[in-house]
Amino acid sequence: MKRFERYVLDETVPPLLGALAVVILLLILAALQDVIAPLLAKGASPLLVARLLALNIPEAVARALPIALMFAALLGLSRLAADSEIKAALAGGVAVTRLMRPVLGLALGVTALSFAIGEGLMPRAQVEVQKVQRQIVFDNPRVIGLGVTDAQGRSLVLTDALGRAISVGEVRPGGELGDLRIVTMQTAQAPREVITARRGRLTPGSNVLELEDGQRVTYQNARPVTVLSFERGTLPVQDVQTSFDPNAASSGQVQPIYLPLRELLARTAVYRAQHVASPGDFMALHRKFAEPLAALALAFFAVSLAVYTFRSGLNLGLTWAILLAFAYYATWSVFRVLGEQAALPAALAAYAPDLIAVLAGAALLWRSARR
Repeated sequence: MKRFERYVLDETVPPLLGALAVVILLLILAALQDVIAPLLAKGASPLLVARLLALNIPEAVARALPIALMFAALLGLSRLAADSEIKAALAGGVAVTRLMRPVLGLALGVTALSFAIGEGLMPRAQVEVQKVQRQIVFDNPRVIGLGVTDAQGRSLVLTDALGRAISVGEVRPGGELGDLRIVTMQTAQAPREVITARRGRLTPGSNVLELEDGQRVTYQNARPVTVLSFERGTLPVQDVQTSFDPNAASSGQVQPIYLPLRELLARTAVYRAQHVASPGDFMALHRKFAEPLAALALAFFAVSLAVYTFRSGLNLGLTWAILLAFAYYATWSVFRVLGEQAALPAALAAYAPDLIAVLAGAALLWRSARR
């Protein structure tokens, strides 16, 4: 690598690290307000909450890397332009491609790192997130609002790996559960088993539900076959699933974006063969590639903008860098929602922010070449 390229990287890498730290901090602060603070207020273990927060850092890094790179490139190159260093380099015969080369090379590394985190760390982290969420629920069921009904009077429900829905009517002092109902579901059929109990308790440190004063009814062809009353009993549960997102249902299913690429490819291939419309899954598949590639698109846009502003006599400062970073994030958010709601084809919605950045950069280079 020649001296000029190294110099450009020296102006870009420190702001990249700083911007990445700031974006991660902002995401953590948002999590503190939306999830962490309510959990702590409801009595969740601070150690478990801290672990839950730490497990979401890989996702924050993967999402923040492309935006942080654009911010760093804009900031670093604008300083070079303000000090007439880009002017001196171009006057000395340095081609614009040499200005692009180190930034795009760094963007290629960021793209690879972002993809590796999204494909390697994020799925594993989400598995651990679910384990920590289960542990938080077992330690204190009140944290997810068990015993609280919604506007329609429905109680919140947990699910486990055996297809059982566990409904809790109320949470009493001391962690005692009241008015429990455990339903073993069957696909497209009536329940196979229904267990009710007036009282119960989740045993801390284990996946065991202790039940008192209850009844167990088994069904065949929607008709009761056996009815058994009991005073005390224990019910092992496996992989209880829930979500701390108040807008998400406790379906026990991992969001498609957190699935490994191989599993997501297999799922979408089945949907295509069966002509099943599942915009969320197809959007997640395209996001696996589009979001890491955003680093290349945004780096190209940043260099193009730096060249244009230099030749136009303009100066990009910190404020413009922040505004452009938020503009990209807003664009990405809008197109993501449009794709997940099937308002746009998944491929178009996923790659549209990248295409906009590339086209804007190409237009800026064309305009600067005419000056």
